[in-house]
Amino acid sequence: MLNLGRKEQGLIIIVAAIVLFVAGYQYAQRSQPAVELTNAGGQPEQAGDNGPVVHVVGAVEKPGLYKLPPGSRVNDALVRAVPLPEADVGALNLAEPLKDGRKLVVPLRQEQQQAALQTAPSSHQTAVAAGLSQPSGAPVSSSGGLVNINTAGVAELDTLPGIGPALAERIIQYRQANGPFQTIEDLQNVSGIGEKKYAQLQHKITVR
Repeated sequence: MLNLGRKEQGLIIIVAAIVLFVAGYQYAQRSQPAVELTNAGGQPEQAGDNGPVVHVVGAVEKPGLYKLPPGSRVNDALVRAVPLPEADVGALNLAEPLKDGRKLVVPLRQEQQQAALQTAPSSHQTAVAAGLSQPSGAPVSSSGGLVNINTAGVAELDTLPGIGPALAERIIQYRQANGPFQTIEDLQNVSGIGEKKYAQLQHKITVR
């Protein structure tokens, strides 16, 4: 063995300790799992996922299309779109899973809907302004007795089968948030109107 003095032995020990520390640090870095990025909804976001694309409209600050992670729910879409203070978030099922292509309409609170209805001209006033004559109290409808879902008020919509005052107000609110219905099939975008209810209505409504 080499006959080393205390100074040389101490230097060798220090160098060996540094080498062991560096090797241990590199091993720990290699074995550490990759960190997943999360979005506002708390779901992991990975490249190439098959999460739903949803269209959020209505009483939100940032309406538009949102690509969400798989397994996202209504609450996750609202976190992205930011509901307005007057939005009726309680009317939505926040735990409902989102499907690709879903159009999510965020409604206004009841008092906000009533205020909008009071400021909007009724279908009767619209008809009178256009110079149309009609019997007193008769609803405005298109030719053939069909109800125009783009101009009808709450009272006229309430005459349709399965449409009560609450659903009639929801139809008007959807119209105000998204513009006129382009086809009668668009009525199914209103929350509460599914295929069965639409089948009862399709021969009684029009958009012209």
